[in-house]
Amino acid sequence: MDIHLDETDSGGRYRTVVDGHGAEMTFSKAGATMIIIDHTDVPDALRGQGVGVKLVERAVEDMRKAGKKIMPLCPFAAAQFRKHQEWHDVLQGR
Repeated sequence: MDIHLDETDSGGRYRTVVDGHGAEMTFSKAGATMIIIDHTDVPDALRGQGVGVKLVERAVEDMRKAGKKIMPLCPFAAAQFRKHQEWHDVLQGR
């Protein structure tokens, strides 16, 4: 799955297109060391295919490489962090 990062000074989004349907996960930057995942949008046509998980996973990989933390305010992202203990090294407050 090809995931693109669009970034600005204050935030950004991870986005992908699968079978003609776009999905995205948006975040805000909180200083130089943390992002806040605030929304994940996966259309009904892609639900159950792991697209949302892949978006969160990409953010985890990127923040791990950058030495940054993630605060998952988005309910979907927060649920994924509860399911994936191996991501807790980038979880804010850990």
